[in-house]
Amino acid sequence: MQALSRISQFFILALFIATSFNSVAAPALFKVEKNGTSSYLFGTVHVGDASMKGLPEKVTTAIDQSEQVVVEVDISKLTPLQMQQRSMPFMMLKDGKTLQTELSKQNYNKLKDYFAKKSIDIAMFNGLKPWAVMVTMMQIEFQNAGFSDQTGIDKQVLAYAKKQNITIGELETLEQQLQMFDGMALLSNEMIEETFEQLADINTYFIKLVNAWKNGDMNTLTEYYNMSFDESNYGEISEQVMLVNRNNKWVEQLVPRLTNEKLFIAVGALHLPEQHGLIKQLTDAGFTITRL
Repeated sequence: MQALSRISQFFILALFIATSFNSVAAPALFKVEKNGTSSYLFGTVHVGDASMKGLPEKVTTAIDQSEQVVVEVDISKLTPLQMQQRSMPFMMLKDGKTLQTELSKQNYNKLKDYFAKKSIDIAMFNGLKPWAVMVTMMQIEFQNAGFSDQTGIDKQVLAYAKKQNITIGELETLEQQLQMFDGMALLSNEMIEETFEQLADINTYFIKLVNAWKNGDMNTLTEYYNMSFDESNYGEISEQVMLVNRNNKWVEQLVPRLTNEKLFIAVGALHLPEQHGLIKQLTDAGFTITRL
């Protein structure tokens, strides 16, 4: 990042850990070992509340023992203006398309009513792609629930690494992350429908999951992963675009480095589990993975 819909899981909230390990009352941190070289793998959430301020000691100790912190994208090096300038070209509709032309009449009207209740004119979003509008909705709901990216784990990891003068690497560019959403363009209506469905139960689909992440409640997180990436067309495509394709590219980068570099890898936590997750792929590549 860093859970109200399959898309927002990646972009805003992050991707939760969902493994078969026994639960402990803390977020999961894994040691990755091969040929005498040890690195660390940490699943993150991209927004947090006040109780999440401050990294666990085992995490800061692991960072201190690493030569480089590797994240999905190093957003700390971008100013808000740079972020906006680089993001907007990917968020804007082209060729005369509008938000209204990209959504069904029913979904457009639901969006219109949603923003009207918040005294926001939907005309502000007419030039934006549906996923960009959905991100705005998520930001509103997270803020209302008392969560912010400022206390998200990703930003805290980056801030600590900089404070300790540890170099930072990234697995992909901001542009590559944003291009991913275009792979979901044909499913815009499904995305909006699911977002509304889960907004109706923010406790289950957001607050409950953050608490599960905090406490290492793997059963709850596993259930959510399976519910999110089910065998439906939408579930399979979103998993492939958001997780599988990216995990495969990341493993290609990481495997040769992990044999001789001490890395602290912090990525959205849903990138860790299941058959295409980083844990299994690194295990298959001959690494020993141990939960700390």
